[in-house]
Amino acid sequence: MLDRKYIVENAELVRQNCANRGVRVDVDRVLEMEAMRKARQSEVDQLNRQVNELSKSIGKAKDSAEREARKTELNSVLQKEGRKLREQTAAAQAEMDRVTEDLDRLLRQIPNMTHPDAPVGMEPREVGRGKTPLPQFDFKPLDHVELGEKLNLMDFEAAAQVTGHGFYFLKNEAVLLELALQRYAVGTLIEEGFTPTTTPDLARNEVLEGIGFIPRGPETQIYSIEGTDLSLVATAEITLGGMLAGQTLDAGQLPIKICGISHCFRTEAGAHGRATRGLFRVHQFTKIEMFAFTLPDESDAMLEQIRGIECRLFDGLGIPYRVIDTPSGDLGGPAYRKYDLEAWMPGRGEFGEITSTSNCTDYQARRLGIRYRVKGEKGTRFLHTLNGTAIAISRALVAILENYQQADGSVVIPEVLRPWVGKDRIG
Repeated sequence: MLDRKYIVENAELVRQNCANRGVRVDVDRVLEMEAMRKARQSEVDQLNRQVNELSKSIGKAKDSAEREARKTELNSVLQKEGRKLREQTAAAQAEMDRVTEDLDRLLRQIPNMTHPDAPVGMEPREVGRGKTPLPQFDFKPLDHVELGEKLNLMDFEAAAQVTGHGFYFLKNEAVLLELALQRYAVGTLIEEGFTPTTTPDLARNEVLEGIGFIPRGPETQIYSIEGTDLSLVATAEITLGGMLAGQTLDAGQLPIKICGISHCFRTEAGAHGRATRGLFRVHQFTKIEMFAFTLPDESDAMLEQIRGIECRLFDGLGIPYRVIDTPSGDLGGPAYRKYDLEAWMPGRGEFGEITSTSNCTDYQARRLGIRYRVKGEKGTRFLHTLNGTAIAISRALVAILENYQQADGSVVIPEVLRPWVGKDRIG
């Protein structure tokens, strides 16, 4: 959420940013309501001052006789006018609360500002390639669904009977690959100074809203739990960001870097076609997520660090990928800047997203109330939050199976995973 004062002082920039992101928000209405809020605040303050001045008049008496006279006078005034003054104050406060609540709803619709170097519109910009070249096959490569069926690695039909379309059973070496990918990612992140955690699969809706998700309504991608204020998390970004909600940290504690292992649940409403085939777009998957809380002047560097870790992980796996600077129209609400890694997927014949990392500046921290203080300085400030996918298991499996397939139908295990899988080939 953007600061109200910033929006008022930079209204045209905010309007243009909304247009660049394809978001429709009535910024003029925001300005009107902020002016109304300030007017109501001034009215409430003035009424409170009148009540306080009337009460303090007793203490200004010079002797007990005068004090008693003032008390009598005050009681008389309060009997005649006090009720009216209190009613006026209560009404003004109620109106200010209503305006503030309506204004807050509008403010939450305004996206974060956009990094000046991010592409404007919907066309992404490729900014790099991984160390591994695209594979050259002397046979027609299969996609991961065909490979999974031949090698008895996954069962979509049984999952559809048990749960429905978009779910799956992993079997045999696919299970070992999932566990190996988790160990590989977490081990790498511990080396990079991240604290490993496992997170809840549920979060309060106020936390989802603070991170920037919509837990209810027709546009949601979230599974909600009926009769509660809980929803299944779409990413550990939600739970990791919510860990420090409402807290004020010392600047010396930052940065805080956490990695979370969690299940992720997404309705994927509206998804169709090739993107829904197999493991690429599913309703449940396991993901290792990075999250960082930083000082404002350190968040740009942290974004590059997280992107570098993502590249290190997939270079280590020997997966070809490209790095995308995400355009403004595809950033979502919280991200100031976002990079995606897209792996080459031979079965699809194209690149597919496997990770993303975002600098959300103080957008989430402002909504969640996460601040920091600098020793020797007055007041507190909002810190910056960042998130990044280490490995989303389902899509990593797609990339491994399709890139490492062999002419005889077998699949070679990436070397870095072999200690946990216990073999060098599936077949």
